[in-house]
Amino acid sequence: MPALPDPTGLPALSVIGVPGKRNAILELAAEADRLGFAGLASPGVHGNLALCGSLAHVTSRIPFWTSIQPIYHSHPTEVAITAAHLYEVSGGRFRLGLGVSHAPAMERLGIDTGKPLADMQRYVEGIRAAAKPAGELPPIWLATLRNKMLDLAVSNADGAIWANASLSHMPAQVARVDRDGFFLANMVPTVIDADKQAARAIHRRTLGGYIMLPNYRNYWKQAGYEAEMVAIEEALAAGDRDRLPELMTDQWLDDCTISGSPGEVRERLDAWSAAGVLPIAVMSSTTGGQAKAIGELFALYA
Repeated sequence: MPALPDPTGLPALSVIGVPGKRNAILELAAEADRLGFAGLASPGVHGNLALCGSLAHVTSRIPFWTSIQPIYHSHPTEVAITAAHLYEVSGGRFRLGLGVSHAPAMERLGIDTGKPLADMQRYVEGIRAAAKPAGELPPIWLATLRNKMLDLAVSNADGAIWANASLSHMPAQVARVDRDGFFLANMVPTVIDADKQAARAIHRRTLGGYIMLPNYRNYWKQAGYEAEMVAIEEALAAGDRDRLPELMTDQWLDDCTISGSPGEVRERLDAWSAAGVLPIAVMSSTTGGQAKAIGELFALYA
């Protein structure tokens, strides 16, 4: 069976090292540690391993991880040595989340990608092969959406991390996990605001980039939203991007994100935990930036 979500009942938290605001984010990370949050996730933007290096020293209890480190950015031996360093100096609190990222992001960097499943398997093998020069390696978690990558994670890694996953579809995927202690988490966009339409507007902007990606649309089709995704594909084919927000239905949006009053948000985060998946709150605010949104989450659990 998968590992149970954090017994404290608190979610994990996504933190991004925004240029010019990195020290402020580290202060918020230290506060999350003090409050007993379940973990800190550093998303797959440039420099997330650098942020994790700082997290190792400004926190003392909380686990932290890359969510995710793109495999095409760095050689597996280099990542293995960095990961083992973080694991050692943090007293075993670091986890290495790996992912293939997305083809458009790699194309912007001039990186040629291959076949995600085969490339991921080879990369994990490369990480493990570097254990001698690196030292003890942390647990490895793989970014996943559909079942083939989940199955690869179950057979080759120690956990799986979704992003923008569908809560209604999650039980079917959790049922595929047959390993004791296997870790499951989901990066879930979250806005605390009783004005749900305002919150949903934020989420529509957040997920607006993801609906452009075929792998995400195929996942959401599998999750039960084929009509929505086909309509989006038809609008894209027609060059009618102005219609995309109206095609992102409330039902689909509410299944993949969290919006509402503090009580509603907490209830929804608890629902993810009840499904056997640790929610990683990716905070946004209708009235401010990352720091304000994280402060709103802290107030929820104060």
